[in-house]
Amino acid sequence: MEPIPLLTPYKMGQLDLSHRVVLAPLTRQRSYGNIPQPHAAVYYAQRATPGGFLITEATGVSDTAQGYHNTPGIWTSEHVEAWKPIVAAVHAKGAVIFCQIWHSGRVSSYELQPGGKAPVSSTEKGVGPQMSFDGRLEQFSPPRRLTVEEIPVIVDDFRKAAKNAIDAGFDGVEIHGAFGYIIDQFLKDNPNDRTDEYGGSVENRCRFALEVVEAIAKEIGGHRVGIRFSPFADYMECHDSNPHSLALHISTKLNDHNILYLHMIEPRMAIVEGRHVVPKRLLPYREVFKGAFIANGGYDGAEGNKVVTEGYADLVSFGRLFLANPDLPKRFEVGAELNDYDRMTFYTPDPVVGYTDYPFLE
Repeated sequence: MEPIPLLTPYKMGQLDLSHRVVLAPLTRQRSYGNIPQPHAAVYYAQRATPGGFLITEATGVSDTAQGYHNTPGIWTSEHVEAWKPIVAAVHAKGAVIFCQIWHSGRVSSYELQPGGKAPVSSTEKGVGPQMSFDGRLEQFSPPRRLTVEEIPVIVDDFRKAAKNAIDAGFDGVEIHGAFGYIIDQFLKDNPNDRTDEYGGSVENRCRFALEVVEAIAKEIGGHRVGIRFSPFADYMECHDSNPHSLALHISTKLNDHNILYLHMIEPRMAIVEGRHVVPKRLLPYREVFKGAFIANGGYDGAEGNKVVTEGYADLVSFGRLFLANPDLPKRFEVGAELNDYDRMTFYTPDPVVGYTDYPFLE
C-alpha cells in the first residue's frame, strides 16, 4: 500500500517529525486574565501524537500586546509557570510544541491596554468595527503611531517573550506576522503610512519584522524559530498593493537569519466549477526560502497530500479541522469522516464546550 504523503516522516532542522499534519495556531480565548489554564493542557495533549507538531494560540509578548479578552500571555513569570504543565502534557505524548508569540498592535482597545492608553501601531489609522463569527460587533480604539525610538522596545518584548517560552519548556516559537496584527501593520502599505526608515519601500516596511526575527534568533537560536505571514490577506483592513513583491522580499531576507521554517497562508479559496479550490500561489516563496515550508489555508486531507507529493510544501497546517478533530492524523490515516466544527463556540470562554468535547474516533 502506498504511504499517505501527509503521514510520512519529516526532519525539520533538529526535530524528527513522524508526520506532516500540523496544528495551526488558533485563538481560543480561554486563558482567564491572560493566564494559561489547566484545561489548555487537556486541549493540546488531545491533539498531540508521537512526533507530531503543534503551534499554540497567539500569545501576548507584553501588557500592550493584548487585542482580545482571555488570550494567554508569556511576559511574566506567572505566565511561564502556567505554561509549563501544558507543555509537559504535550511532551508526555511525544509531540513537539512551539509557542506562537504576537502583538496585536492597533487591533485592540483602551479597555485592554495598560492605563487605558491608546494601542500602538505603525500608524494612527484605526480599524473599523468588525463582525465576529458569532455575530458580535468588535470595536477597536484609535491607535498611536510608535516613534522610531520606541520600536526597539517592542522588538525587545518579542525577544524576552521568546526566552520566556524556552524557559517554559517550549521547543521553539513562531512569530505571528500575519492577519493584520502589529508586524503585518508594518509590512503592508495600506496601514503603513510612515515616512521614516520603517515606511515607504518594501525594504523599509520589512525592517521591523526582520529586526524581530534577528533579535529572537540571536536569543534562542534560529533553529528554534518559525514565522507566519499572510501576504494576500486583508484581515483587519491590512492589505498590500503588491503582495507578491512583499512576500518574495521577506521570504528571501529571512534566509539571512537561518530560521527553521516559514508558515504561509494561501489567498482566499477560489470557486472553480462550483467547488472551493485552494489557490496554491505560494510556490515562489517556497522556492526562495531555504528552511522548511508550511502551507495553510483551506486545505483538506486530499489537497494536503497533493501539495506534499508535489513538493509544494513540506508540511500542512490545519486549523478548524484539527480544532474539531483532535485525532485528525488518525482520521486521515483510516479515511474516516470528520467531525463538523461549530463556529459559535470557537471563542466561548468555556473550559470544555467547543474545546475539549469534540469526539475521538474511539
